[in-house]
Amino acid sequence: MSIEKVRKYFEKFGLENEIWEFPVSSATVALAAKALNIQEARICKTLSFKTEDGCILICAAGDARIDNKKFKNRFGLKAKMLDSIQVEEYTGHKIGGVCPFAVEKENVKVFCDVSLKRFETVFPACGSSNSAIELTPEKLFEYSNSLDWVDVCNLPD
Repeated sequence: MSIEKVRKYFEKFGLENEIWEFPVSSATVALAAKALNIQEARICKTLSFKTEDGCILICAAGDARIDNKKFKNRFGLKAKMLDSIQVEEYTGHKIGGVCPFAVEKENVKVFCDVSLKRFETVFPACGSSNSAIELTPEKLFEYSNSLDWVDVCNLPD
């Protein structure tokens, strides 16, 4: 199971027991927020985009939306999301539990969007459709092996 792979990954940080597993689904931003009883914006969603030789993962706030122009300016390509088969192939996680942790493919690059910096802590999934971990944006950046902070999203008005 993907969550076990993520749990093993977090052992090196002493955080394997900090992963929460819910009796209900947390597969969407709305469901995760409900399971955690927090605002949707604090959910860290991991979005996956196709590149010529792999994919880009963007960790973004739950209320953020990709801005196609910003994305193209930053990465030099159109924001084309992966399909569910490609997501699992590149990340090792199924949709609903996609996260930037324990991603073993070399051609997967992780970035964190500045939309996350508004919060003291955020809640990314941990490889299953009923899991999460609470991290500061800085720790998320570190544990996900992010390459850079990017500004590729828009927030609601």
